[in-house]
Amino acid sequence: MLKIRSKAPLRLGLCGGGTDIEAYSARYGGLVLNSTISLYVHCTILERADSHIYFEIADTKESLLLPSSSHLGHIGGGAGDKFALYKQIYNKLCAMFALPPLSFSLYTYSDVPSGSGLGGSSTLVVAILKAFCEWINLPLGEYDIAKLAYEIEREEVGIVGGAQDQYAATFGGFNFMEFYEDKKVIVNPLRIKRFIINELEESMVLYFTNITRSASLIEEEKINILHQEKSLEAMHRVKRDSVIMKEHLLKGELGAFAKVLGKSWENKKKVAHNISNTHIDTIYDIALQNGAYSGKVSGAGGGGFMFFMVEPQYKKSLTNALNALSGHCVPFSFVKEGALGWKLYE
Repeated sequence: MLKIRSKAPLRLGLCGGGTDIEAYSARYGGLVLNSTISLYVHCTILERADSHIYFEIADTKESLLLPSSSHLGHIGGGAGDKFALYKQIYNKLCAMFALPPLSFSLYTYSDVPSGSGLGGSSTLVVAILKAFCEWINLPLGEYDIAKLAYEIEREEVGIVGGAQDQYAATFGGFNFMEFYEDKKVIVNPLRIKRFIINELEESMVLYFTNITRSASLIEEEKINILHQEKSLEAMHRVKRDSVIMKEHLLKGELGAFAKVLGKSWENKKKVAHNISNTHIDTIYDIALQNGAYSGKVSGAGGGGFMFFMVEPQYKKSLTNALNALSGHCVPFSFVKEGALGWKLYE
């Protein structure tokens, strides 16, 4: 039996998130600093011989069995259909490459809950695309996969959001990304010395707030208020912060990096009211009281994961304090490789 596996890394949005939304980037240009981490979305494809297509989401124990076809029906309605992304990925590839009806079982699971602020839905699309590329040898490079993932998720299925997640999951590593009109994206890989990455890992705590939220709803609010001067200016400041943080990171100036991180979080909260809330503010204050320099929510905001900068000698006490709250800390490391796919013959 032929088995196809893939995995794509989730990402930490270090700075600039929100400026990759097309409503902003097409007019002003977006800049985002991010890095992939050792948490993944996983995919397995098994060939079938019964002319059916089977999808299974292990995280929610949901499944769908359909007759094999080159098109799996109308896709629409945003994220309401749990299998909309799965079906549209298949539909899109069949249409692009004139594929005959395929028969397979496709299984996915994530290392983190949905709606956790690490780019999960986009990373899911990238992982599935990578598995199909490996299975049927599709001629898609990194930019092709990321752009295709964006089109499927944002434009065709209608899940509102930016473009950094698709490119982070595909390319992997530390990247400084530029976003322009007409969906033009430039991914600039950062050559960060290993000792700087080691120190950053030792100085960072990743905390799951135990709050999951709809990133799409938060991003919609950002789009709706971009005409407001205060929100727009806050977005401009977040973009400028990403340039400064990139420079500090490359030089290994992590104290200065942490200072700008905190300032950027304050700027981001001014973009839209639902980026933070009383619960998040309380967690942030407790982190500061227990040694953290600064921190922020990763992703759109409203919940999910937060990360904090702390002197390594105080990391354990900060971790203990955060674990005493309703969420929990999650160990991680930074990873260099993006989406991977491979075949097994048994």
